[in-house]
Amino acid sequence: MTDAAAHLPPLPDHLSADPRSPHHVAAVFEHDVGIRFNGKERFDVQEYCISEGWIKFPAGKAVDRRGQPLLMKLKGTVEVFYKTPDAG
Repeated sequence: MTDAAAHLPPLPDHLSADPRSPHHVAAVFEHDVGIRFNGKERFDVQEYCISEGWIKFPAGKAVDRRGQPLLMKLKGTVEVFYKTPDAG
């Protein structure tokens, strides 16, 4: 483990990008987080749960009455990691 990795907050089991959610952890979003779903990296994930095995992502341009994107849910294998800059 590098010095930079030692200072990163632990990745939670359930995380949401929505600041109004009780599952939002602002300290995690200060770093670049990657999400791999069923072996493929996804860049549109808004919320995930590792233990339950699901992700939520925006359903196109549709929004709810509060202007928030409508989210679709997919079930599968979820892997979460911090992206580290290449040392090269």
